[in-house]
Amino acid sequence: MRKTKLGGRFTFTGTALTVHRIGYGAMQLAGPGVWGPPRDPDAALAVLREAVEAGANHIDTSDFYGPHVTNQVIRKALHPYPKGLVIVTKLGARRPPDRSWQPAISPKDLKAGVHDNLRHLGLDALDIVNYRAMGAGHGPEEGSIAEPVTVLADLQRQGLIRHIGLSNVTAAQVAEAQAITGIVCVQNHYNLAHRHDDALIDDLARRGIAYVPFFPLGGFTPLQSSTLSKVAGRLGATPMQVALAWLLHRSPNILLIPGTASVAHLRENLAAGQVALSPETLAELDGIAGEPAGVDH
Repeated sequence: MRKTKLGGRFTFTGTALTVHRIGYGAMQLAGPGVWGPPRDPDAALAVLREAVEAGANHIDTSDFYGPHVTNQVIRKALHPYPKGLVIVTKLGARRPPDRSWQPAISPKDLKAGVHDNLRHLGLDALDIVNYRAMGAGHGPEEGSIAEPVTVLADLQRQGLIRHIGLSNVTAAQVAEAQAITGIVCVQNHYNLAHRHDDALIDDLARRGIAYVPFFPLGGFTPLQSSTLSKVAGRLGATPMQVALAWLLHRSPNILLIPGTASVAHLRENLAAGQVALSPETLAELDGIAGEPAGVDH
């Protein structure tokens, strides 16, 4: 895998952090249900090392994955971290023993979360911390996020966080946060079929702010579309490679963090950066969002 083919490069606005546009999401390194240790600990280490060796220098994680598991695996696989590796984590949730996902947004929770991430990753400061609003399921809901963002801004002034991002938020919440501190990225649910953030992506692109889709391949219900399959067959690629390539073409501020616990699948994801899409093919794929039954099922 040639590093120059990972979708090109992006520099987070107002920072010295430059990454390849195809990175790696670490959530799947935890056990089933994002709980407990990896099914295959050696494979988890191999995936991380392969990703970095291939040039994926943007790793997305959180200490509530596992909990603690993915950060511990990242540290074991990669510490001391290579120069230029950007690790992005997130706060706003906790995993109690019943394995549920609960909000953790009080000042005490957020401060503890920063220190948990620092300890388990073996870092003195976190490159980027996303405040993850719990919202409604996998979608955002309106409401002030000023208090938790203010807490993160204070931790940034203390030198524990270098930069701040947001996850699962609305355009109004992005604006509210920007009035408090600089925001370098937004991580929301978006893919070829789920396109509610089109206007937000374009607005962020104008300001040089990164947009990082979660569930870029559909998440727990993988993308399915006869159009997608037809285009993939024509291009000699897999449907998921085409779906990732479409995101890279969609806007230059989009960064990808597809996750996997398989080295073979990792290589397939990274190769999406080499899939070229003509204007005609892009128009064909754009039509998927309007298909009657959708494809996100």
